[in-house]
Amino acid sequence: MGDTGEGLVSIGELARRSGLSVRTIRFYCDEGILESRRSAGGHRMFDSASATERLVLVRRLRALGLGLGSISAVLRGERSIEEVVAAESARLDVEFRALAWRRASVRAVENAGPAQRAERLALLAAAQDGGAAHDCLVRFWQRILAPVPRSDLDIWLYWNVPEPPADPSVDEVVAYAELAALVDTPGLNSAVRQQYWRHRPESIRDRRGLYADVGELLTDVVPLVSAGVPPRAGIELDRFVNAHAGARGESDSPRFRTQLLTDATDTDHRIHRYWALTGQLLGPRVTVGPTHHWLYDALVRTTDTSE
Repeated sequence: MGDTGEGLVSIGELARRSGLSVRTIRFYCDEGILESRRSAGGHRMFDSASATERLVLVRRLRALGLGLGSISAVLRGERSIEEVVAAESARLDVEFRALAWRRASVRAVENAGPAQRAERLALLAAAQDGGAAHDCLVRFWQRILAPVPRSDLDIWLYWNVPEPPADPSVDEVVAYAELAALVDTPGLNSAVRQQYWRHRPESIRDRRGLYADVGELLTDVVPLVSAGVPPRAGIELDRFVNAHAGARGESDSPRFRTQLLTDATDTDHRIHRYWALTGQLLGPRVTVGPTHHWLYDALVRTTDTSE
């Protein structure tokens, strides 16, 4: 049975015209994607033009990997083709990023020497997903910089916290996994808080103001670090001390400068390792780590701690 002459075709003829199997067409009928009528003999019959056009569209969308839910939404007019294709593209981006991360992790373990392999395997197994590792870094800095409002942190996080590479190399995936492991190290949170807020952070009256003043200062120190200027006395160091003094309701003095060095954690090897790895991932961008350490070195070189 083919064309009835009334614009209706049998399922066999529809299969021939659309390039789909009879079994697939029956499945689409059962799923509500395609409508049919019944002949006097009980056979499925289809409108020749609309059914063929509909099935060709379904076949093409399926070739792009779209699911039946998305295709049904298009056929019902609930979503446009552009919308479902954009959604599928975004989904594939996420999937490919995950696969790229796994590929780099597998190669990192494969390339490790026998003595390193077990340690590297443990490191990478703990950071199976780049997005999750990035979230750990963000939460770490949110705790460090609290109670600064989240709205004030966005630029800071963008500039200083590397995004997981979309297609990481072996070195990049290892570096990122190590960063995630570092922020989970016991005691690092308190060490970095001490470095950032300095001596007796509980005495700070205006933490938000201190954050803003130091942030502006660090931006001005970036060119000095980039140019290789040695840490020194001068306006940058004075601004650093005055920012901390003002936030505590005090004034700059030799005694206060000595206090800023009390219990300093700036030489903690974990902090230096963190910023070294960050620099490896961000490239030539100068982050807050080297600039903050430049000010610390300037303070050490110009402060008499023997008093």
